[in-house]
Amino acid sequence: MKKFVNDPKQFVPQMLQGLALANPDTLTYVPDYNLIMRKDAPRDGKVSIVQGSGSGHEPAHVMTVGKGMLDAACPGDVFSAPPMDYVYETAKLLASPAGVLLLVNNYTGDRMAFEMASELAEADGLKVKTLFIDDDVAVQDSTYTVGRRGVAGNFFVMKAVGAAAEEGADLDELIRVGEKVNSVTRTMGLALTPCTPPAKGSPLFELPEDEIEIGVGIHGEPGRRRGKLGTADEMLAEILEPVVKDLPFSSGDRVALMINGLGGTPISELYLLYGRAHQQLTDRGIEIGRSYVGEYCTSLDMAGASITLVRLDDEIERLLAAPAEIGVRIF
Repeated sequence: MKKFVNDPKQFVPQMLQGLALANPDTLTYVPDYNLIMRKDAPRDGKVSIVQGSGSGHEPAHVMTVGKGMLDAACPGDVFSAPPMDYVYETAKLLASPAGVLLLVNNYTGDRMAFEMASELAEADGLKVKTLFIDDDVAVQDSTYTVGRRGVAGNFFVMKAVGAAAEEGADLDELIRVGEKVNSVTRTMGLALTPCTPPAKGSPLFELPEDEIEIGVGIHGEPGRRRGKLGTADEMLAEILEPVVKDLPFSSGDRVALMINGLGGTPISELYLLYGRAHQQLTDRGIEIGRSYVGEYCTSLDMAGASITLVRLDDEIERLLAAPAEIGVRIF
């Protein structure tokens, strides 16, 4: 394993420290709770948006804290849910009279940590609600979940509710917006190689040189099946077809199309996939309204990609187009 690591136990804290130092005017790092938060949060009259889950999926979620998206991110260690007390303390720090919205990808550990923290915060008299995201169509249940997983499509939920919160929407309205976006968002991924967590020091699973994992999870969870390495078009079809059929997306739909890298695939290959996906969707009569290509929700250094489609309407498209200022890029 060749990585830039000192002590594996300090991998996440040192990453967060670097993120805060690179954005001194906008971000604050609270090491006691692994917390990255906006310098101007909480604000009276604005619901605070908080995301969490394990590290290793950057830029999700710690690098998407900023105006128009998250107010704070409370990550756990690599591929581990944050401790419940970290989430609880985060909710207290971010509490405003307008409330706190916790965005949670659907994994068992994350659900447990955030639900328990939410109950404790409510017992303290805080106004807190939780919204679960489950956009992965690959499998109904997985090693880590009951029900579908939350993967790269979570970006669209946090972007839409982040924009609505910036406009002054209340907590109930943000739940409506988030549930609406989640209900029309579908994702599926494919791995070319496994990933290597710093603390493990070896690949998380074995994948022969000539095979791919179709429907892989972002923690290396098994997908639907393994297949032979094929052409880009053949591998794209393996994940595009299930995503299109699931909602289903159909001729006349206008969509946001995201090709997300899983951490170890060059941007050139992601744009190749985007172009082929764009053409195949256009051939089906599906219009591409917004385009996203790059790394949004990764699996450390895994080579591979996922595809996400979101059915757009005027409200969703307006919220996705609203400005955002985050640590690594303008969304």
